[in-house]
Amino acid sequence: MRVLLATDTFPPGCGGSGWSTYELAKGLRAQGHEVAVVRPRTTRGSVAGSQAYDGFTPIEYHAAAPNVPFIRNYFKNERLYRHFGHYLATLVRTRAIDIVHAQHVLTGPASITAGRETNVPVVCTVRDYWPVCYWSDLIYDRSSDRLCPACSPTMMTRCVRPRAGGLWPLAVPLIPYMCSNLSLKRQSLASADAVVAVSSTIAQDLRERASELDGARLETIPNPVDTAGIRDQAERQERPMASPYAIFVGKLELNKGVARLITAIERARLDWPLVIVGDGSERSRLEAAGRRARRDVRFVGWLPRDEAFVWLRYAAVLVFPSYGPESLSRVLLEASALGRPIAANDTGGTSDIIAHEVTGLLSHTAEGLGDDLARLRQDEGLRHRLGAAAQQRVEERFESSGVVRRMEALYATLVERGRREAGGR
Repeated sequence: MRVLLATDTFPPGCGGSGWSTYELAKGLRAQGHEVAVVRPRTTRGSVAGSQAYDGFTPIEYHAAAPNVPFIRNYFKNERLYRHFGHYLATLVRTRAIDIVHAQHVLTGPASITAGRETNVPVVCTVRDYWPVCYWSDLIYDRSSDRLCPACSPTMMTRCVRPRAGGLWPLAVPLIPYMCSNLSLKRQSLASADAVVAVSSTIAQDLRERASELDGARLETIPNPVDTAGIRDQAERQERPMASPYAIFVGKLELNKGVARLITAIERARLDWPLVIVGDGSERSRLEAAGRRARRDVRFVGWLPRDEAFVWLRYAAVLVFPSYGPESLSRVLLEASALGRPIAANDTGGTSDIIAHEVTGLLSHTAEGLGDDLARLRQDEGLRHRLGAAAQQRVEERFESSGVVRRMEALYATLVERGRREAGGR
């Protein structure tokens, strides 16, 4: 099969979505499929050319987007969907593509447009809440752990205030556009030949929050994980710290729950260092909170993926405080592949990865997270048991080869259906 993967991001410089796309591309290639990768780049000027990674060199489509709130969003959405969609249709024809698989928000609607134009089936993977939340995170109040119940005009008014600051009254007239933007995304997604949710929670929320998808084919297929590859990269370097330590890996942003980290380690009376791998807008607040608490919190910043794996491999425990609706955290999958015990807040698709008391410990508050962290600090046997079970679970349910086979089967069904329909016309 000739597969076109349309993705918002791709290695080496990317987050979890890009690495999941890469794992899929690598797995499909290993099965003998021809895989082409394309991604849009919304820029204000010239950028460097596409960078090759492991034999994949993404085709880049450049589109300017001014750095003006809301106007930039229009250029990255409605305008991009139209022009990028026609570009993808040209690629489909010239490369005789059998199926298009869109990986995220920028590429989803455009890929579906291309599919309709060329009569080629399109799969669209949903990895977060872009079809049902304008901001993709369901957060409407920075001071509350509650998530937005529905993206209505009333709730949009509430979520605009903290994001726009003192200028929020000027943003209120833009709410009709925001509603229209979401409607467009959902209507487009409903036209895909199949929608893939990466976790059971994403699938459930799409059913409950997006009535437009009632007639759509919705599959739950997780992100693929190369467990052996992760372990190989992690074991190429020596242990980074001689003494035991807890670790947090990820963006230092509100939805990642980093404000809960200091509360949790204080409640746990943790006497190990807490190593923070990552960076973000909340770093200064987290640093200040650590100083006030007089805790040993060490920031190492962003690291190349293989170096982050080393820190993760030798950590005594991973602390995962997210309260935003994690779709299917790649950090949790990678920690599990490395056999690390995990104390996590139960949010989004986290329970697809962690079974409480079996492959990790789940809680719902900062205090509960601290109690679980204390248990893991005190009980080495529990750490080993949970880590071993987590490793087994990720190998059974998320290993790349098995996930890719499921995706192949979906592709084959859609391609065959398309050929039958074309033959009947």
